[in-house]
Amino acid sequence: MRIVFSTFGTFGDVNPLIALSLELKRRGHTPVLAVPEMFRAKIEPLGIPFHAVRPDQDPNDTRLVAMIYDIKKGTERGLREFLFPVVRHSYEDLLAAVEADGGADLLVTGELAYAGPIVAEKTGIPWASYVLAPFSFFSGYDPPVLPPYPTLARVQAMVPGMGHGVARFARFVTRTWPEPIYALRQELGLGRGRDPIFDAKHSEHLVLALFSKVLAAPQLDWPTRTLITGFSFYDGDAGKTELTPELERFLAAGPPPLVFTLGSAAVMHAGDFYEQSARAAEMLGQRAVLLVGTDERNLPKHPVPDSICVTPWAPYSALFPRASAIIHQGGVGTTAQALRAGRPMLVMPYSHDQPDNARRVRRLGVARVLQRKAYNARSAARIIEEMLSTSSCAENAAAVARSMLEEDGVRAACDALEAIR
Repeated sequence: MRIVFSTFGTFGDVNPLIALSLELKRRGHTPVLAVPEMFRAKIEPLGIPFHAVRPDQDPNDTRLVAMIYDIKKGTERGLREFLFPVVRHSYEDLLAAVEADGGADLLVTGELAYAGPIVAEKTGIPWASYVLAPFSFFSGYDPPVLPPYPTLARVQAMVPGMGHGVARFARFVTRTWPEPIYALRQELGLGRGRDPIFDAKHSEHLVLALFSKVLAAPQLDWPTRTLITGFSFYDGDAGKTELTPELERFLAAGPPPLVFTLGSAAVMHAGDFYEQSARAAEMLGQRAVLLVGTDERNLPKHPVPDSICVTPWAPYSALFPRASAIIHQGGVGTTAQALRAGRPMLVMPYSHDQPDNARRVRRLGVARVLQRKAYNARSAARIIEEMLSTSSCAENAAAVARSMLEEDGVRAACDALEAIR
């Protein structure tokens, strides 16, 4: 089959598709990644066909990242100012990717690829969708943590039916946001269709939940044909998955370090996270690795001792198992790698699915949560010291990692896609 995958977002959104594409290629299929131009250099060296889909994203645009991660208005502005105004361009590019080379046999889209359901309806191509985190289902039975209101989840858990009320309220608040999508559908001769933000993004044929069962169980209001596959892991850099010699030497020179990271997007809006983290490690007398990205503003302002390694990037699959604890932003890709490594976590969530992911790993007993506005050297050091001085968090993390060994998200997802004919 020729299978076109499409999404928007960060490397945390694209990497799972690379994992699926590599496996499907191994099975003799032709996967195509139809994603923004910024990902081309990481995809084509893997021998995976690439097709650019607008809007493009500037990997160095810290202003855009700051806008999208604003806890109050980030989701709204990201949709209404970045994705929805150019949905016609997204549709044209994705349609071209589907029709190229004799046509595709299957289209697979993420929830931010809002043109995907329209292309599928217009062309009649078989279509599957996927989500990366339980937050995306916005279940009334397992209510998500809403970024602007992190404490509301506790109230929802205590008041029967409140989760459904919050879901209805969210639909009301966002009801006018997708007007550009409705306008495009009308222009193409299609009916108004289902709500793009909550409903239309899910295929009626197959919805892949590309996360582990340890994070969530199926709920009555999930799409009917949802399959929880397990995580789809890939963290290479155009295929490279080795640690740098410098980092390898650092890890070999002493006990397991703390690892501080903000993933592939929040790292561009780090604030003083790395400065405070370096100070926390020094206060604790702990070795540490700071994954600071390429923005020089993330470098600690004070000279750090030899016990702290500062490096732009490292493959999590190689680094996390050698850590004592992992301090991160709660993105689902980073969370997945930390769960697989079986290491305790301190999560400092930004927005979107991150507060909900943080709540779920805390519920598993593998993590503590510290809100971003409260994160500083002293508060981080206190919580990290508590985690390292007691065995429960580490034991729970190891147990969760063992249970995840039974899952093979890539195999399960590819088997399900092959079954669509």
